[in-house]
Amino acid sequence: MASPFLFVFLLSGLLVRNTYAGPNYREALSKSLLFFQGQRSGRLPGDQKLSWRFNSGLSDGSSAHVDLTGGYYDAGDNVKFNFPMAFTTTMLSWSSLEYGKKMGPELQNAREAIRWATDYLLKCARATPGKLYVGVGDPNGDHKCWERPEDMDTPRTVYSVSPSNPGSDVAAETAAALAASSMVFRKVDPKYSRLLLATAKKVMQFAIQYRGAYSDSLSSAVCPFYCSYSGYKDELLWGGAWLLRATNNQYYLNFIKSLGGGDQPDIFSWDNKYAGAYVLLSRRAVLNKDNNFEVYKQAAENFMCKILPNTPSSSTKYTKGGLMYKLPQSNLQYVTSITFLLTTYAKYMKSTKQTFNCGNSFIAPNALINLSKLQVDYILGVNPMKMSYMVGFGSSFPKRIHHRGSSLPSRAVRSNSLGCSGGFQSFRTQNPNPNILAGAIVGGPDRNDQYPDQRDDYSRSEPATYINAAFVGPLAYFVGKSH
Repeated sequence: MASPFLFVFLLSGLLVRNTYAGPNYREALSKSLLFFQGQRSGRLPGDQKLSWRFNSGLSDGSSAHVDLTGGYYDAGDNVKFNFPMAFTTTMLSWSSLEYGKKMGPELQNAREAIRWATDYLLKCARATPGKLYVGVGDPNGDHKCWERPEDMDTPRTVYSVSPSNPGSDVAAETAAALAASSMVFRKVDPKYSRLLLATAKKVMQFAIQYRGAYSDSLSSAVCPFYCSYSGYKDELLWGGAWLLRATNNQYYLNFIKSLGGGDQPDIFSWDNKYAGAYVLLSRRAVLNKDNNFEVYKQAAENFMCKILPNTPSSSTKYTKGGLMYKLPQSNLQYVTSITFLLTTYAKYMKSTKQTFNCGNSFIAPNALINLSKLQVDYILGVNPMKMSYMVGFGSSFPKRIHHRGSSLPSRAVRSNSLGCSGGFQSFRTQNPNPNILAGAIVGGPDRNDQYPDQRDDYSRSEPATYINAAFVGPLAYFVGKSH
């Protein structure tokens, strides 16, 4: 099928042309943050805008005699997995720190989305000395049912890590989230900011002192759902980088250096943080000319060379329509996360008029920006299907997403519970979901730019908090460029 737009890569500047006007980035930014209200667990506030959602998980933590209410359901299920939730929080915070000035009124909505997570993560870190709670809800039990979060009758098992059952990965990611968010609240709520940072330091110390992967400690409670496949060294680097940025304490620089060299991946996700850490640390080399960080600048540029097409070291596939294609399982999570890094590193480069080379290919910041814009526009509807992959955005978008609350009648319409298996009747229909989860970005199309829009096709039709969180930054960047 011929692409409906002209897709041209010219490496020196990477010229991108298309026949469509740019999407409404401001509307997309607003909806990308509204989505988080649909994922809320706990007691919902009076200003809840997605009115088809109601209170849920109000006894979370009670089996361990602690209050673990709040936080977010990770995707289309009713489980709270802290590892991806903390990454979501870190990325929302990074978006706010880098792009807050371009967000306008959406910055306050971003802060609210962050705080809904950090209030919960603080409980997880502070409820029981010597323990970090890392999740609520038995995923195996939950996934056997198709029911609204408001009706949950599956086991709300509580999971934790401790010195004897360590989880350096989930602890360091939690520390990263708390440290990054402490900077978001530094001026608007100094007391809360101090609590976040003090807790981040303690949780990071736990991650450093008691080494081990949380997948080994918790096995089937987190695997295969959110196994730490990449190990925990990347989270130690990432957590250390965020603590360094939040505190400027030499201790964290020494710790980062003690970790030695890391992997050189061509991916960035809730599991593999190396590329994010390199870009975050490169900031000091690019903006401050600090030679301590030159090695991370080099690693960040190596990463960019693997992402850009047609460079000597490029290892990234693209669909005919121009979409970055990493893995078949929820590919857009990688697209949004990598796009965030492209935009952010280009922003650093532009501020100091820097360029770099990929072999004999000269790379200016606009090469990264144009590739980033191509990905953002593709997700928002400039693609062969002419479909937006953000629910509720544009005239054509996914109608049958793999999401329990969205696919079942709201409590406002049907107050009685459907039970564990009663909802499968709705799951199997071809009817559009009755509740629009505005702003949700789904897993996305296949390698041939096709999207079947089937509820049971979860690798393509399921939204997730971490897909959206990484998209907020690039959207805010292009809002700032579009007026």
